[in-house]
Amino acid sequence: MTPRVEFVAASPRWRAALPARSLARETIAVAARECGVALAPGAELCIHLADDEHVRALNARWRRLDKPTNVLSFPAVAPAEIARARLLGDVVLAFETLAREAADEGKPLADHYRHLVAHGFLHLIGFDHDEEADAERMEAMETRILARLGVADPYRADEAADARS
Repeated sequence: MTPRVEFVAASPRWRAALPARSLARETIAVAARECGVALAPGAELCIHLADDEHVRALNARWRRLDKPTNVLSFPAVAPAEIARARLLGDVVLAFETLAREAADEGKPLADHYRHLVAHGFLHLIGFDHDEEADAERMEAMETRILARLGVADPYRADEAADARS
């Protein structure tokens, strides 16, 4: 089941830069299939296309980190309740941080955006990266999702950059 995706556009930069809504819907659909997660009929999530200042404020309030970050996820239910949940939660993306990271890493903005949408969605359905084994599982899932979308493995790029350093 593919969840319905709603959007809140807090920054007009998104519209000018890429087709964020269609890319996110496609990414979420692929992620839901690849994960094999059972979702309730009518399940939905909201993606907030925000700017750094908005994300900085959320990060300060909810994580006590007074700085912007690329993506924040706010799950609405515990992982055990996903199959019955109508609302999965919210994913908030910061345009300036995401665009800067893509440029710094030499990645297409659309590819980096897809990666962070998939990453945020996985958090909503119970994936995490606090422990090394969990991080490896989450990264492997992200890599499979992105491969289905024709996006290069974002973690191989990190390894290549580390090797150049």
